[in-house]
Amino acid sequence: MSDFFAGIDPGWLIFIGVFLGALLLIEGMRQLASRRETDGEARSRRMRLIAGGTQIEERLEILLPGDGSQKRFLGMDLGSMLVASGLPQQPMIFGLGALVLFCLASLVLKPLVGTFVAIGLSLMVFILLPLMVMSVIKTARLKRISAQLPDALDLMARALRAGHPLSSSIGTVAETMPDPIGTEFGIVVDQISYGDELVVAFRKLAERNPSEDFHYLAVSIAIQHGTGGNLGRVLGVLAGVMRGRIMMRRKIKSMSAEGRISAWILSGLPFLMVGLNSIITPSYYGDVVQDPLFMPMTLVTLGFIFLNGFVLFRLVNFRI
Repeated sequence: MSDFFAGIDPGWLIFIGVFLGALLLIEGMRQLASRRETDGEARSRRMRLIAGGTQIEERLEILLPGDGSQKRFLGMDLGSMLVASGLPQQPMIFGLGALVLFCLASLVLKPLVGTFVAIGLSLMVFILLPLMVMSVIKTARLKRISAQLPDALDLMARALRAGHPLSSSIGTVAETMPDPIGTEFGIVVDQISYGDELVVAFRKLAERNPSEDFHYLAVSIAIQHGTGGNLGRVLGVLAGVMRGRIMMRRKIKSMSAEGRISAWILSGLPFLMVGLNSIITPSYYGDVVQDPLFMPMTLVTLGFIFLNGFVLFRLVNFRI
């Protein structure tokens, strides 16, 4: 056994450790984003905080981490990204953690692969990769909350038609709807209770969830608040329009499925062929890799491949 470990290159062990660290980091973020609750538990984070006896100011600080100067870290609005992703983490802690891991990985890898490669690998694994994962989580959460919004508006419209005030109808959505829409409307209730105007609270809701549907809702509330009118009817019509948009998106997605698969295949096929040729016939590229024209031609080819993938995905993705 000792001879087996003695024959292993220490560099490979470090690479494996870096890979496992990045994998655990991504899995932890995924678990935070996709955690599930039983029926006996509270339906939203805000309701759990209320059950725990927290005050309005404490709830807003927990549910909206990183306001003011704490929002920005290294020029990035990490506070808004974390809030939109639904990750309960302070932006400064998240940024400092990623920066510390980046520095440690760079120092460990520098003697093995050189300064520039070590910095590049560490930057990709501990800075860019977490931001990409956060972006994916943010997009998935925005899709979930956009799908829940029509039901929330219908619930508000029914409450208004039954004679309840607008604040009570918003509170009904916050108490009965599951996350993420339940917590978002609960934040609106807490902000109004804490002193924000109704229009301002809904504008902040639209800013936290950058979707056209939420901006339509914020504008509808602002117009009704300023001029009056039948808000219940407006919300009912708005819910119908949102459902129609969702159905149209799904229909277009199913009709363009073949095109998207073709785009993935055509974009990944060149890399697959290069990998197979390098494994089956190493000399296929090995004999010409030292040629002065090899690297420029490779970069040009990669540029055309990425341009091809960009055009293909633009052709099969439609904005509704």
